[in-house]
Amino acid sequence: MSALPVVAKVLNVSLDELFGTECHLGRGKRGPASQLERNIERISELPKQKQRFVMEMLEAVLTQANA
Repeated sequence: MSALPVVAKVLNVSLDELFGTECHLGRGKRGPASQLERNIERISELPKQKQRFVMEMLEAVLTQANA
């Protein structure tokens, strides 16, 4: 199971936006990609097991931040 749908849900974007085919994360602007966009791209290139680990860490941080 891919962690990408979870990443998309956490970021409140579609998978199309996540993959750059339709983007509202700021890619309509000029200039370099944001650090968030670069990191999402790097995460999507990781093996599935490492993607899951990153997602678990991200979800833990976000849960703690909302507590």
